Amino acid sequence: MNNIFIESIQSCYSGLSIEDFYLNEIGQNNDVLIVNKSLVFRFPKYKNGIIQLRRETEILKYIKGIVSTPIPNPIYQSFEAVEPSKVFTGYKLIDGVPLWKESLIDVKRIELVKRLAKQLVSFLVELHSISGEKASRDLKLKVRNPSEEMYNLYDKIQNTLFPFIRKDAQKEISQSFESFLKGKAFSNLDITLIHGDFGASNILWNPETSMISGIIDFGGSGLGDPAYDFAGILSSYGEEFFEMCINLYPNSNEISERVKFYKSTFALQEALHGIEYNDREAFESGIKDYR
Repeated sequence: MNNIFIESIQSCYSGLSIEDFYLNEIGQNNDVLIVNKSLVFRFPKYKNGIIQLRRETEILKYIKGIVSTPIPNPIYQSFEAVEPSKVFTGYKLIDGVPLWKESLIDVKRIELVKRLAKQLVSFLVELHSISGEKASRDLKLKVRNPSEEMYNLYDKIQNTLFPFIRKDAQKEISQSFESFLKGKAFSNLDITLIHGDFGASNILWNPETSMISGIIDFGGSGLGDPAYDFAGILSSYGEEFFEMCINLYPNSNEISERVKFYKSTFALQEALHGIEYNDREAFESGIKDYR
């Protein structure tokens, strides 16, 4: 498979000398190839991922001058042949490793943890400063209705996942969705550009300096609820670090309830992804607490 990817790159960029490469296994929607230890090439695994990668590329170009944290800059791209293994983007590798929860726990000095929180929130403030209206106009992005998306998600969970879920868990899920959707959580909601998958695997840091070094994988980016990005922080790092972050964010009280609800849906969304794309591992990981 790696050779097919290399052929695709060299057919478009024959002048690029490829000395070594390896496949990075962490991508759920894209195959990720590291070339010459300095370049990252991403190939969509599925046909509908091609549309997503094209949209992501446009978003990255658009926000490059707006966010100050390093992000991928797609200097290589191929969208001509609309099929997986031939469509790709490539960018210079951003230094750093994922900021896993265990890594954060190992940072013993509270001022360094606070600095990491401040860096993450600064990035989100910059990204969320791009209003839905502006991004919709400039990028031709479809405006997501978060309430409608959650109704659709609930419908999918009931129809697709409930057969695999024990009865008491079904009841808990139904109560959670129905009380949330009938409540006032969506009042005072500002739609903005969001990252959409703001979790540990996409947040890079330098362990020596304890500084954020980059944010990657904007495949889930689009117009949506800023609370969704904070749900990624809560899911990845737990309540204490989330509170540290949310307290640095403007009007944080208005979004906290939505953050906690979105976080509660993440495992179920992973199980749905597993069914939709025949990914047994994702399905098992998402459904295990509901069996």
